[in-house]
Amino acid sequence: MGLARVTGGVLALLLVLSGGARPLAAQDAEDATVDRIVAVVGNAVILQSQVEEELFARQSQSRNPVTDPAAIAVLRRQLIDTLIDTELLFQEAIKDTTIQITPQEVSEAVDQVMRDSRRSFKSEAEFLAELKQAGFRGTDDWRRWLIEQQRRTLVIERFRNNLRNDRKLEPKNPTDKELEQFYKDIADRLPPEPAMIAMKQIIVAPQPDSASKARRRLVADSIVAELRKGADFATAARRFSQDPGSGPQGGDLGWFRQGVMVREFERVAFSLPRGTISDPVESPFGLHIIQVERIQPTEIQARHILLMPEVDTASARQAQERAMAIRAALMAGANFDSLQRLYHDPGEEKELPRFPVDSLTPAYANAIQGVPDGGISAVFMLETASEPLRSKYGVVQVLSRTPPGTPTFEGMKQRLKPVLARRLGERAYLDGLRAKAFVEIRSP
Repeated sequence: MGLARVTGGVLALLLVLSGGARPLAAQDAEDATVDRIVAVVGNAVILQSQVEEELFARQSQSRNPVTDPAAIAVLRRQLIDTLIDTELLFQEAIKDTTIQITPQEVSEAVDQVMRDSRRSFKSEAEFLAELKQAGFRGTDDWRRWLIEQQRRTLVIERFRNNLRNDRKLEPKNPTDKELEQFYKDIADRLPPEPAMIAMKQIIVAPQPDSASKARRRLVADSIVAELRKGADFATAARRFSQDPGSGPQGGDLGWFRQGVMVREFERVAFSLPRGTISDPVESPFGLHIIQVERIQPTEIQARHILLMPEVDTASARQAQERAMAIRAALMAGANFDSLQRLYHDPGEEKELPRFPVDSLTPAYANAIQGVPDGGISAVFMLETASEPLRSKYGVVQVLSRTPPGTPTFEGMKQRLKPVLARRLGERAYLDGLRAKAFVEIRSP
């Protein structure tokens, strides 16, 4: 191999988490063996050491590592192609002047890789010993290498997003034969699954009355007025926002793309100029006051203040009674989907197609206990401990159960289809790049 004394612990983590190969030049000259060029991509080269490290990472992730020499040779050739594709994408990405990767983004990504890697070791001494055996002089040397690897990774990912937004990476629907082959290629790397359940649900939330909504809107209007006079948004969010996640953080929602937030929120947020304070925006969660802080071509960074109208005892009781009436209708033969369209809380998932049984909350676990496939659960409460009157009431239809074990092709088919469709679309784009670029593969 191109790197002397390559060992498992750190190296596998580095390759999996940071997506790069250790440069030969970073080793002490006396420890380095002669490396060899296996491919040329434009003005860059792919080294034998990179291929061997990728092979090591792939084998370490597999439950059934390849041992047949002929099969290993085929795998090496595939990995050379993968490294060529990555280099082609990077060379194309750096031509895109809209891609801006800040030092802070790189530093945060590097910090995350280092934290994740260190957790695998019992002590700092053990970690440093493994790091040294992997070819690094210490954490500073490793960090310098990670900075470049993470910068490349972020550039490529941002470039992929731009291509998708420009419709240059259109997914291509795979055939059943292609899906089966894809499943076979990755099956030995799929982790065993626990027992799974598929179900759909109708969740009924208490609805505040019109007087409560009107009172809350007056409060929202007054906050907007003060913010537009110059009041600090983060301070106001910490004081007034009822969003338990972002409120204590000054309303900070971080970066997000379209399709992440509820429709009413996104329609306003993605149309706001930077720094502008929105009018109150009504969504299923309540009233939002939004401020967009930074804008990228495909995502924004924003803050919000959430104000929820009060719910009284009568509204809470009505929600429970409605859920019970829905269950009675379902047991009498009413169509689940029709009732779901009428009464389901839009802030909740409509369907859980594959959910680990051992991760169900007690409310769900108790509700589905003993319910056969196709059956309807009893009404259960999704309790809101801090505000009991806001607790919701649900009813579930169990669709199917899957025992624990290796995921089957049929169980994975629908999940794999969009993944492979994206890969096939990217493959077509990469084939176009290869046709234009200078790529020379030398025999391994």
